Amino acid sequence: MKRSNTVRIGEVLDEFFKRPYVAAKLAEGHLPDYWREVVGPYAADHTIELRLENHILHVRMASSVLRQELFFHREDIMNRLNARAGMRLVNAIIVR
Repeated sequence: MKRSNTVRIGEVLDEFFKRPYVAAKLAEGHLPDYWREVVGPYAADHTIELRLENHILHVRMASSVLRQELFFHREDIMNRLNARAGMRLVNAIIVR
């Protein structure tokens, strides 16, 4: 039997990874990398926990000074994380 509808594997994979659920899960997996890019290596090294639940990013910091700075800049950080992910990944940030 001859196949008439051949599709390249690259096209199939591109279509699969563009699905909203799959794209969101991939962006969630890259969140630690995005976090390091947005807040810088020093703050990323002092981050104890970085967890995303229901579009709320929970961050635990080892330094109280960094925690206070991130608290004041959380809106800007959220916007930069979402821009880096290319979608609305984080709706709020809770810093502890």
